[in-house]
Formats: sequence, C-alpha cells, structure tokens
Amino acid sequence: MSADDHGIKHYVKVWAILLALLVVSIVGPMFEIQVVTLVTAFGIAIVKAAMVVRNFMHLPLERKFITYIVSTCLVFMLLFYAATAPDVMKAHGTNWEKPAWLAEEAAYEAGEIGEGHGDDHGEADAH
Repeated sequence: MSADDHGIKHYVKVWAILLALLVVSIVGPMFEIQVVTLVTAFGIAIVKAAMVVRNFMHLPLERKFITYIVSTCLVFMLLFYAATAPDVMKAHGTNWEKPAWLAEEAAYEAGEIGEGHGDDHGEADAH
C-alpha cells in the first residue's frame, strides 16, 4: 500500500466493496443452500475482516512485532476454544450439572415430554 492509497477515492472504493460484500452475505443465506450459507457467512466475513485490517487498521504498514502480537492472540484464542469446547458442548459432564431449563429443552426436543410440561420455567404453581 503506498501513500497514494490514502485518498478519499480509495476509502470510498473500499467502503463500496464492503457494502457489496455485506449485501451478498445477507442475500446468500436466503437461497437456503447450506454450502452457499457457509461460504457467505464465513468466507465473506474473513475477506471483509482482512480488508478492514489492511485498509483501515494499517497493520501491514506497522512494525513486524504487531503481526506477532496479533498472531499470538489469535493462537491463544483458538487454544482456549479447543480446550473448553469439548466440555462445554457436551450434554453432561463429570463434575457439573446441566441447568434445569436446559435439561427440559433437551427432553422436549428428544420427545420425552409433550407440550405443556416445563412451560412455567420456575414460576410458582397456581393451585
């Protein structure tokens, strides 16, 4: 990126591209095709994030240590997710109990209870 890239025309062009990508990411899921939805949701989000970093945050113009800091933060974020996801995404665990309202939702979705059960979510029974 050169010094000439900081003119108003450059930023308007980047804004127009980001706006067009926003429209595509909104319209894509309307086709209700899973592959199109995933590509528009994640692929376009990555492209838009890269454009914002490159054009507005100017990270490529900064010293190399900023790249290392951002990369380190990203690695630690992914490690945190990888370490916690197996436990958090399970329906049950060794040393924890699922909240009652989550258990009711899971039972309802599994068809174990019918409609009308568990609708009060902790409200007092009116007898």
